[in-house]
Amino acid sequence: MTRKRTTTASGARSRSTNNNLRVRKVTRASDDGFRSSLVPGIKATADAERLAEEIAFAQARLGTLAAAPPGLYAEVASEPDREEAAWLAFLIAYLGPLDGDDPFAGVRAARTTWASGELPDLADVPLGPRTSHQPSRGTATFVAYRGWAERAGSQETAFRGETVWRPDRRFARVYERMALQGLTRDARFDLLVALGQLGSYELRAASLQLGGDDETTVAAKRVFGIGDTLLLERRAQDLADAGEVQIAALDVGLWNWGRPRAQRATLGVAADEPDADAYASVAGALGL
Repeated sequence: MTRKRTTTASGARSRSTNNNLRVRKVTRASDDGFRSSLVPGIKATADAERLAEEIAFAQARLGTLAAAPPGLYAEVASEPDREEAAWLAFLIAYLGPLDGDDPFAGVRAARTTWASGELPDLADVPLGPRTSHQPSRGTATFVAYRGWAERAGSQETAFRGETVWRPDRRFARVYERMALQGLTRDARFDLLVALGQLGSYELRAASLQLGGDDETTVAAKRVFGIGDTLLLERRAQDLADAGEVQIAALDVGLWNWGRPRAQRATLGVAADEPDADAYASVAGALGL
């Protein structure tokens, strides 16, 4: 039987080249004299305002995940079986919530149980705008993830790590250990952020784990006007501190900022309104 290629749910998804590098043309606003030492790569007020909006939206999303998680995120938070909860969280991060009224439709269509050992069949499953899946890889990333968990003894053991680790140390070490083929930086980062915000594990990002050619890192290079990873991380932390937001908010904030203006992805939360206090704080720090 011939299967159709896995499709994306949003036309906003950029085309992929043969080496899976995503290419997207982004229009920048005209230089109007705006300057801020926090974001030396931004030269236009409109771009700075949009960055503040996207960071504020991302901060609101973090708050929603912690206080009133929607849809399948709520199942992750309430599922008593920690292996099934972690597997569902992985599927959400890997496939990506869709844009539109039913963001978890693709995950529900592909969902299997951890206990069954069955790998998801992604034929005709819609993918979110931040998906990690490449159809050419088939189920290889699922196999790699299960192998990673099995080597640790369980998903719970893998995510918990050493009991003496602080939440930021745990985040960094688990992130490093999850360097699996086919699992992008964005999916890894958002998975650990979600598990932390949902209260599943004590995980807290202390940096953005930037590097490579992922869309978040590319956006960070544009915003901070430099390519060196250490300086990118330092400038990201400076902006988060000045704007009084979580460093994790810059992950989705930068990623959405790098997309066309009318195409904010809400990534599983119902409302797309920025956090008003966060916007005021970030905008103030930028001198807007």
